[in-house]
Amino acid sequence: MVEWRISNGPVGYRVALAWQEARVAAIHAGEAPECVWLLEHPPLITAGTSAREADLLVPDRFPVHRTGRGGEFTYHGPGQRVAYAMLDVGARGRDVRAYVHDLEEWVIRAIGEFGVKGERRAGRVGVWVVRPERPLGPSGAPAEAKIAAIGVRLRRWVAFHGVALNVEPDLSHYDAIVPCGVREHGVTSLVDLGVPVDMAAVDLALRRAFASVFGEDARGADQA
Repeated sequence: MVEWRISNGPVGYRVALAWQEARVAAIHAGEAPECVWLLEHPPLITAGTSAREADLLVPDRFPVHRTGRGGEFTYHGPGQRVAYAMLDVGARGRDVRAYVHDLEEWVIRAIGEFGVKGERRAGRVGVWVVRPERPLGPSGAPAEAKIAAIGVRLRRWVAFHGVALNVEPDLSHYDAIVPCGVREHGVTSLVDLGVPVDMAAVDLALRRAFASVFGEDARGADQA
């Protein structure tokens, strides 16, 4: 069974990273079960292994944390549900691409419960939505916006980091970066799309969708 933790107050990035690293080591040693931790961070930016300095547009606006996860610059802050998934990919087939695909599918199914159609895009990890009410994009297609970012790191085949789903963050905070290195498209959130949803409802949707994608029962969520 996968253990679930929910933190109601903001959790500092370094605290969250240290906890994940300890849990990953315990999972690998067979001393603890896999875990999904749902939380919010105070406003901050994380830089993945592919981050380009030119994409950090306002360097002094928020704290910047360099991390070993894949990806580029990502914003985290209140109103965004971060789901740190500490899962044994070694025991799940050792297929990193399939694992990232499953993380995307997890989000797509969760937001689908609120009538939002999440989509994948070739060459762009994460979950996207079409904004037909916005001006056409550069190719003449309807505008798109990113609603969830995904970044993963593996240690001894145990994954950590995970998913950041925009529920109701301050979207102006994204002006400090080029999100995930993509300049052609914007970012959005469930509330920005007109979905009046709170974090508790999102958490329930994430738990249901996780079970349907990963085929795992969840142990009761502990408040952390």
